[in-house]
Parts: sequence; C-alpha cells; structure tokens
Amino acid sequence: MAIEQLPDGRWKVDVEPIKGKRFRKTLKTKAEAQRFEAKCRTDCIQPRDWNPKPKDNRKLSDVIQSWYDLHGHSITSGRRRTNTLKLMARRLGDPVARNLNGSSVVDLRRRELEAGAKPKSINNRLSYLKSVFNELYRLGDIDYASPLAKVKPLKFQESQLSYLSIKQIPQLIESLDKSRSRSVRLVAELCLATGARWSEAEGLRPELVRNDTVTFVNTKSKRVRTVPISADLAKRLSEHFDKNSRFTSCLRAFRIALKASGIKLPRGQASHVLRHTFASHFIMNGGGILALKEILGHSSLTMTMRYAHLSPSHLRDAVRFNPLDGFDTSSTPTQKEGHKTLKNQSLEADSP
Repeated sequence: MAIEQLPDGRWKVDVEPIKGKRFRKTLKTKAEAQRFEAKCRTDCIQPRDWNPKPKDNRKLSDVIQSWYDLHGHSITSGRRRTNTLKLMARRLGDPVARNLNGSSVVDLRRRELEAGAKPKSINNRLSYLKSVFNELYRLGDIDYASPLAKVKPLKFQESQLSYLSIKQIPQLIESLDKSRSRSVRLVAELCLATGARWSEAEGLRPELVRNDTVTFVNTKSKRVRTVPISADLAKRLSEHFDKNSRFTSCLRAFRIALKASGIKLPRGQASHVLRHTFASHFIMNGGGILALKEILGHSSLTMTMRYAHLSPSHLRDAVRFNPLDGFDTSSTPTQKEGHKTLKNQSLEADSP
C-alpha cells in the first residue's frame, strides 16, 4: 500500500522506499498525499546532500597530465610545455588543483623574480597554467572555473629587438666558416635569407628546395609557407643535399661561432637574432608589413607590427611632422613664424 483513501475522505500514505525505513502520514487531499510520497522516496533514495559526481580532488600535476592527454599533445610545443608546467606544479607543492589560489602563484612569481627570472618568461608560464584550466573546463574534464582567472600578468619594460647590422653579418659568416659543422653556415644563411626559425631551417628536406624557393613545414603556426631565395643559395643548398640527406643538428655550433665572432647580443638571444635581422632589414629596405607577416608565418599582425617602426616612411614622417622641424631655435619670434608658414605651405604642396 502506498496511498489509500480513508472512509472520512482523507488520504493515508504508507510507503517504505528502502527496507526498514517506513513513512506513514494522513493528509486532507490526494495531491498532498502524492507529493508527500514523492518526497519520501526522493529524500530516502537521493538525499539532498548526495552528489552523483565525486568531488574532483586530483593533484595539479595530474590535471596538467590530463590537459596534455586531451589537448596538449596536438600543439607543437606540447611536450615541452607539459614539462614546464609540471616543474611549476612541484614548485607550488603540487596542491589539489581546485584548491590552487592566486596568492600561492604570486608568491612563486616573487621568488622567481628574486632568483633572476625574466618577467616575460614568468608571464608565459602563468599563461600556460591558465590555459590548462580554461581548456579542461571547456572540454568538461573539470567542473570548476580557473582559480587563476583574476591573477594579472606582470608589467615590464619591453626589450628592444636586436638585429645584426650590415657590417656584423659578414663578421658572423666568417666565424661560421671556421666551424667544423658542415651545416651551420647554410642553416644560418637560410634563416637570414627567409626569416625562418632555426628549427624550421634545420629541418629542411631536399624535396622542399625547388625552383629557387624553399618550403617550410612543421612550423610553429602549423602553416606551410614557401619563400623565394636567391639562385646562388638554392644552388648551394642543392649541392649540400646531393651529399647529405638532411642538415645535422648544429645549434650548439652556431652558438659557439656567434660567441667567437665577438658580436654581443642581449641575454636570451642567439639563433633568433637571424629572424629579427631578416625582418628588420626587410622593413628598412622598403618591404611591406603585410608581406612580412606572410613570409614570417605570423598568425597575428600584432607580432609583425613590432618591426613597423623601422619603416623608412615611418622615419621620414617623424622628421616631417615633428613640431620643431622648420624652426631655427636661434631665430626671433617673427622669423620662427615665417619658418612655420613656409613649412605649412610645403606640406600643402605635397598633399594631393
């Protein structure tokens, strides 16, 4: 018996949803009796504090591994990034991921800064860790939002992009010629001629050199790109590949030759200066910023705009439009006004 109407018109509930747990009650209407019965069954079988999914108490390192298994394996630097994140987890004490808070990350950041770490590297690691939580939340692997959502990156003075001057390039080539590596000079020249990253140039295969062009695959942006090269460089590449199937690993040889050349670069820059050198001279020689974006394989124009200030037109405009140009600081106010008028007339004549 569950619900039964009594002779006086009331309704009696007698329900035993679980063996040994029985509920009885008399109510005025059938609807009330039905609601009571449903509540008894629900509360007994599924108490209010019952959670069908156990609380996620995985450690931060386990969550990072889950990120790699679900997403990180598909990105170019996935394995390296995973190792960096796991090292970060160890430095944080490998807490339960959902209990991670911003203060512990900020404290680690302070310790890293005091140890001499670069602010940009610290910001990169924070961005990597945030992306772990954001991606796993999007995929449904975790049921909580990123605990680092409110942690802001460090603000720091952007460093100037360094590049080799026209005089330094032959100085470097001369040093590379003295290296015992048979590949290092060609790889460096390839980077200087195309703006390729060292890993892209070093990974070039013979079949990717044809018709005075080189094609780069397995790039950081996942895009295949083809860049023209000079006939002389194409010939020397072909001659090298006639004797060797691939370039040998030669980054260490490049660093040794760079140091021997006497060229001083900012901390953290070595082979990447070749890419900066190509881009800087491309813009200084009048190349377009959109063309440079395609050659370098940047996924965003923002990255390419770092070189825009080197454009000749940009530099000419700085002289042409500055408020002091056309003024003689030793002149009288009347003479200065005359200079200003002449400058304005010149600008009007130049305008279409």
